[in-house]
Amino acid sequence: MKILGMVLVLLVALEHIYFLYLEMFLWTRPKGLKTFGNTAEHAEASKVLAANQGLYNGFLAAGLLWGLIYPNAVAGVHVQMFFLACVVVAGIYGGLTVKMRIMYLQAGPALLGLLALLLA
Repeated sequence: MKILGMVLVLLVALEHIYFLYLEMFLWTRPKGLKTFGNTAEHAEASKVLAANQGLYNGFLAAGLLWGLIYPNAVAGVHVQMFFLACVVVAGIYGGLTVKMRIMYLQAGPALLGLLALLLA
């Protein structure tokens, strides 16, 4: 269960690095427009907000990766659990306020990772 938890933490971190990339660098490009269902005009008007959101996703990824490499394994698991809980809350909020799909894509894997760490 420990290895599964670590794999899920890594998966969630990589997912948030991808979110960072989409929101900070592709927001106004065809891939970003398609991914988020935006028009070019809306994307241009909201690109600063999207970049800020992408930066926060990067902080979540950094915290998860930090927890994976933390020198004290027990403390590292606590760091991972904290950042996974943050991702779960963010995913639930996004699902309730923007699209339910966010809850499944963001909160789902984080919740599975959190459960795996708790059961390890």
